[in-house]
Amino acid sequence: MRTLVAGVGNVFLGDDGFGVAVARRLAAVGVPDGVEVGDFGIRGIHLAYELTSGYDLTILVDAIPAGRAPGTLSVVEPAPESLTPAPGGCFVDAHAMTPDAVLTLASGLDLPRGDRVLLVGCEPADVSPGMDLSPPVAAAVPEAAALVLELIAEEDRRC
Repeated sequence: MRTLVAGVGNVFLGDDGFGVAVARRLAAVGVPDGVEVGDFGIRGIHLAYELTSGYDLTILVDAIPAGRAPGTLSVVEPAPESLTPAPGGCFVDAHAMTPDAVLTLASGLDLPRGDRVLLVGCEPADVSPGMDLSPPVAAAVPEAAALVLELIAEEDRRC
């Protein structure tokens, strides 16, 4: 099984760098064979093309504001129909490549995108300019890394 774990976000905007911090942690602690960890930062178009490489599982990790307490983690599996670009619409904005925009772009490319996509999100506290994560989001990084490894193990058991 091929798995991609993609940390996304802007490290210059405080908690928006959460996904990158989780990717760095996973790279440091190690991942199972067949798992690639990437720090994609704000390179959404690069990530969209990487998704076309035929991964069985893709886990995107990002700060996702959902109105919860800062540091709260969530796992979302985007519905395939939500990833289809509007007919005739321009859906690529290189300056706003959020995870949903990246997945939409990848679905529009004429290449295989893989079987399953999960999004591990963390509620940010502060996305103002700065390179430090807020305390609750920093505390969620090890927990998120463990959650990603758990999701990978679950998917291995399913296959």
